[in-house]
Amino acid sequence: MKTISKWILGAALLFGLKLSAQQEDTSTYVFTLKQSVDYALQHSTTVKSAQLQQAQATEKTKEVMGIALPQINASFQVQDFLEIPTSLIPAEVFGGPPGAYIPVQFGTKYNSTANFSGSQLLFSGTWFYGVKGAKVYQDLAQKNVTRTQIEASAEVTKAYYTALVNQERKGLLDANVTKLKKMKDDTKVLYDNGFVEKIDLDRITVAYNNLLTEVGNVQRLLDLSLVILKYQIGMDQSANLVLADKLADVVFTPAAATQGKFNYGNRIEYQILERNLDAQKLMFKAERAGYLPTIAFFGSLSAQAQRQEFDIFARKRWYPIFVIGIQVNMPIFDGLQRHHRLQYNRISIDQAENDLVALRRAIDMQQAVAKVNLQNSTATLESQKANMELAQSVFDVAQKKFDQGVGSNLEVINAQTALKEAQTNYFNALYDAVIAKVEYDKATGQLTK
Repeated sequence: MKTISKWILGAALLFGLKLSAQQEDTSTYVFTLKQSVDYALQHSTTVKSAQLQQAQATEKTKEVMGIALPQINASFQVQDFLEIPTSLIPAEVFGGPPGAYIPVQFGTKYNSTANFSGSQLLFSGTWFYGVKGAKVYQDLAQKNVTRTQIEASAEVTKAYYTALVNQERKGLLDANVTKLKKMKDDTKVLYDNGFVEKIDLDRITVAYNNLLTEVGNVQRLLDLSLVILKYQIGMDQSANLVLADKLADVVFTPAAATQGKFNYGNRIEYQILERNLDAQKLMFKAERAGYLPTIAFFGSLSAQAQRQEFDIFARKRWYPIFVIGIQVNMPIFDGLQRHHRLQYNRISIDQAENDLVALRRAIDMQQAVAKVNLQNSTATLESQKANMELAQSVFDVAQKKFDQGVGSNLEVINAQTALKEAQTNYFNALYDAVIAKVEYDKATGQLTK
């Protein structure tokens, strides 16, 4: 059980459980593996974070689409000219000498302007591809949610199986304790009546105490594995969690090979890289569309009030200004900045395509390794199970001989030690098998949210 112990203890240190910060929940939950995964998808903070990022992507898409909607603004301004601006006009206009100027002040002390303006984008190639890119970004966020859910499902499955392994081992150890306790009590009676020596009683007592110690260790491992499982699914640590599934129901045999090549699209990681490639292509097109003109319609309606006294809101005349027009922006030369951005985006497309090739190769390798690991783990599990059953049979025979008075307790103790070792090997193999199964299901795209 060293492998299981290290995994659980490492997970506890990695996650940094903050038990005291949680609100107490004394409810009892009886969960199957599926129910545990479903609970995690609803309560996991990691999944929640991915969902919030998806919501952000949705709002960002709407923001980009809003650029093509009418843009309407209103403003109001009041000015108090503490010193009215001075202008110079030729003095000869008023009969003065040529070349001379007369300073004059035009305007009123108080001026106010109310403005209502609007614009409508008519054409922009960059915006057109920007909208498509925003939708790809939104789809990527959705796929990231799915990936997070699959990863959470894998971690919950591993934690659930780990707890099941410890639970089953605890059950077998409890049964062994019951048997060994009976032998110890029987030996004590025989010793009290002078039929066996004290060394016989001491041997069985030492074996019994060692077994109790192991039971305590496994119980603590079981408790800790439940702590990890509750953390993984987002459950309050004070809640009581009962596992409803049995390890006997787990099928370890790899699925039969399907005809043809593996559909890489079954792996969410591959789907994400495909959409990333789409995004890179759209970015390239959007940048290239920047060479096209941008056309927009605009209009503005204003009114001005000019007063010598601060009576802006009095019922006096306002002077209107109304203008409409079309604005065309045409890029001519930007120092080749856009050209180099296009080359950068072209290289990004090549990089995204190369990432897909690399991932396909990695998936092929992962599947081959996962299948071999699962086959080896299954074979080891079957072998260790047979060894455990054989050790159990030897122990039962030794115990029966002892009960009938034709065997020694030393023979029973040796058989019990061999049984405990066989059980330890079996549960280590069982743990390796369930982890290998999870990794195989994940590699072949069978592990879903």
